[in-house]
Amino acid sequence: MSAVKTLTKAEEQVMQALWTTGPAFVKDLIDILPEPKPHYNTVSTLIKILQDKGFVDYKAYGKSYQYFALVSKDEYSRNTMQNFVKGYFSGSFKDMVSFFVKEKDLSVNELEQLLEQIKDAKKQQS
Repeated sequence: MSAVKTLTKAEEQVMQALWTTGPAFVKDLIDILPEPKPHYNTVSTLIKILQDKGFVDYKAYGKSYQYFALVSKDEYSRNTMQNFVKGYFSGSFKDMVSFFVKEKDLSVNELEQLLEQIKDAKKQQS
């Protein structure tokens, strides 16, 4: 899936719950959602929207439905990050890192660790 749609905050909370639990029924998702707990019908509606967006599918057990993710958390995170960088840093990850360095959000030690991760990733690609 190349073009992953964006989610609202409520939709993302339901997906986070589904990624945490794995396949689940609506009541299972409600159990792990943060307080205040949403109403059953609210979560059911969000699940329907997530189905329409291609994030979720289900397996029927009589009149009950067990839902499962069609989009992995990693895939959604990658797409969200790419959109973030495109929207705020003209698609440049270098500019994004530079911004965080200037804002003092990244230490020298963290930058060195980041460089090591980049080097390791490049070696694995070779």
